[in-house]
Amino acid sequence: MRKFLIVFTFFLVQIISAQELFVVTDPASNVPAGSLGIRLGQSIFKEQMESGYSYHFMPEVTWGVNKNLMVRTSMFVSSRSNKLVTEGASFYTKYRFLSTDDLQSHFRMAAFARCSFNNADIHQEQIEIMGHNSGFETGIVATQLIKKVAISASISFEKAFDNKPDYKFPVEQNDNATNYTLSLGKLMYPKKYTSFKQTNINTMLEFVGQTLNENGKSYLDIVPSIQFIINSQARIDVAYRHELYSSMLRSAPNGFYLNLEYNFFNVSK
Repeated sequence: MRKFLIVFTFFLVQIISAQELFVVTDPASNVPAGSLGIRLGQSIFKEQMESGYSYHFMPEVTWGVNKNLMVRTSMFVSSRSNKLVTEGASFYTKYRFLSTDDLQSHFRMAAFARCSFNNADIHQEQIEIMGHNSGFETGIVATQLIKKVAISASISFEKAFDNKPDYKFPVEQNDNATNYTLSLGKLMYPKKYTSFKQTNINTMLEFVGQTLNENGKSYLDIVPSIQFIINSQARIDVAYRHELYSSMLRSAPNGFYLNLEYNFFNVSK
């Protein structure tokens, strides 16, 4: 009976927030308190300045400390040197400071921060501490859920450092930027819930942009995706990222994501 109640509670959480589980951005909502999420993130992107593709593997572990606080650690593995090499890691935390709930909607706001270290060569003007640069990022995110549709937006400041021990940040490049995102998600299936074992199918459309603060160079990408949530615990994301506009040097802006995730809930009980 206790196990059934745990699963049913998690099922209700999924009904409310399934369409907020974006692929390349994070909503203001947190993972359930006491839950542990394991994600195997993968991406393959077409190189711009040379032939071939770059592959990145990013395993992540997410812990719901309580209903307002979550933490996450990530590891960066890349094939840029023609073999899989561990290049760095990051630590991320998010604190939800505002939450309002109505019958068929809710609104959340949260502050987040991430710090990363990376030992890879610095090969583009775009600043990206998730897999390319050492540095930190801090910002705020707001998410509105209305029935089966979620809208989320964020703004953040990102600062890059040297990729120690061998690569100093180029003095001729901007080392800080403003990031901005807009994400939309909709629950497409099921039309009506009858069991927590039903597979959820969500469609997403995300816009991800950055402006370098000193010279004003910028880019804007679009990321359409489809997401499957199985038995309210397992998650599969498939997405394609495409550059809409860019005035900065980027090594591999276009490519695919495949994320595999499994959640263990109430692990602290």
